[in-house]
Amino acid sequence: MNHQTIVIEIINLTKRYGNITAVSNINLTIPDGQFFGFLGPNGAGKTTTIKTIVGLLKPTSGVVNVEGFDVQKEPLHAKQIIGFIPDKPFIYEKLTGREFLQFMAGLYQVNSSEIETRIAQLLDMFELSEWGNELVESYSHGMRQKLVMSAALIHQPKVIVVDEPMVGLDPKGARLVKKIFQGICAKGTTIFMSTHTLEIAEEMCDYIAIIQKGEIIAKGTVDELRQQAQTSQAKLEDIFLELTGGYEMKEMIEFLKN
Repeated sequence: MNHQTIVIEIINLTKRYGNITAVSNINLTIPDGQFFGFLGPNGAGKTTTIKTIVGLLKPTSGVVNVEGFDVQKEPLHAKQIIGFIPDKPFIYEKLTGREFLQFMAGLYQVNSSEIETRIAQLLDMFELSEWGNELVESYSHGMRQKLVMSAALIHQPKVIVVDEPMVGLDPKGARLVKKIFQGICAKGTTIFMSTHTLEIAEEMCDYIAIIQKGEIIAKGTVDELRQQAQTSQAKLEDIFLELTGGYEMKEMIEFLKN
């Protein structure tokens, strides 16, 4: 059996905001090269977990390790390994796309001799080459999203953490991003993806965890989740609704429609 190295390790992670527990004692281990899906209803704790993994939030208790580095104790080492694509990214509109990537490369201390080659590769990969010297303020929402993804890959991270990657992308852009993600994952990069688009999760993810009210309620492959839901339903959407208690609501909506 092939031994897989654990790249992301979440141990007894808890995050409270006053009397509200956003994440409660969760544990996850994610190996190298895995495309990991993190699903849950609104307010379940997905974004809190993601921000803790990338070091934007300090946990109330528990530990997050990325390639063996404690994100809280060794943040610079951990963040050097991570590429983060948030759902609402900040971007400097008065820079050109190329200048923005140069700026990000500087933050990640990419070798200066490699920066221009890397930028050219990424602009080409995301079909932004002809827009590289245009100001970001002239970019469409989808183009900005692809530029942010390029910036997250500029330092060739071993882990990509992405929150709602397809928001604002047209079908062609979404297909391109899926192809890019699947390609880099196949080469050994670990991807931790949160999404509400269950069709994308079903198509792309090797393994899925479902969080609800701050707790992991199920995890496994789609087949394993189907067994945990004790359902014969084939689609991940139906399995998800069964596990999270949303199935009765779906049936009621269908009844009212008819």
